[in-house]
Amino acid sequence: SLSAGLDLPGRFLFAILTLMTLIANVVFVEEAVYIYRKIPSSKRLIIIWINAAAPVIATTSCIGMWIPRSTMFTDFTAAVFFAIVIHKFLLMMIKECGGQKLLLRRFENGHFKISTGPCCCCCLCLPRVRITRRTLFWLKLGTFQFAFLRPVLMFLSIVLWTNGNYTFYNLSPKGAAIWISCFVGVITIIALWPVAIMFQQVRTLLICKKIIPKFALYQFILILNHLQAAIINILAMQRIICCAPPLSSSARGAYMTQQLLIMEMFLITLISRVVYRRRYDDLEPPECTSEEAGDNKEAP
Repeated sequence: SLSAGLDLPGRFLFAILTLMTLIANVVFVEEAVYIYRKIPSSKRLIIIWINAAAPVIATTSCIGMWIPRSTMFTDFTAAVFFAIVIHKFLLMMIKECGGQKLLLRRFENGHFKISTGPCCCCCLCLPRVRITRRTLFWLKLGTFQFAFLRPVLMFLSIVLWTNGNYTFYNLSPKGAAIWISCFVGVITIIALWPVAIMFQQVRTLLICKKIIPKFALYQFILILNHLQAAIINILAMQRIICCAPPLSSSARGAYMTQQLLIMEMFLITLISRVVYRRRYDDLEPPECTSEEAGDNKEAP
């Protein structure tokens, strides 16, 4: 096997990366216990799920590094898990505002700015959409469709792969990989759009809950797990990343992606612990805020 043929520096690197993965999982378990004890039950599972993104990606990358034949399955598992995290992050922002009812009362006369990335950042002429129960439903549906369709597409890809009709690096129009990848790209963009719209609306309100660092961590995981991996895969397919026997160009690219992700997700896990391991005060209800404003006006 490849691991048995490693020299001393290679074994040392594998050992360090495996240790990073174990530490990331231990930190996550400790943080999950803290969240379970200290955070209200309405937000508990959502926050634990979001915090699990980095350790899960690190673990799947570590498994793929040690067992190269499992790379496709580990990559699919990480992608499906993060698809669910995208939906959970949107729900977390709504929960941090006090839930859907309180959010609607806070922004009852407000409007969503939909000219934002990744879909419409250049379409500044788009009208603003009023914040209603219906628009919130469409935002949640936009992220839910990705959490639902990504596992379905993963299952379809595995079925085609076992039948010999799916090869990840075969991007010819006659192959299934190019069409599945394009469809995944479309539904990914559709899912990211509602999260960006909601973040633009609530970032000022939730600044006391450190929503900007939380959103930045979410964006870093997204970029590193998807964009970075896609760039390395393209470089490997174009033979810009040279082969190094016994590794082909594609296998070497996969190894580079896995090793980079382990180090990056390890750091993100540590930073997430600092950001999420806090008990933030709940926002004041809209009624209290308006009453206090009225009292201030009546005071001489």
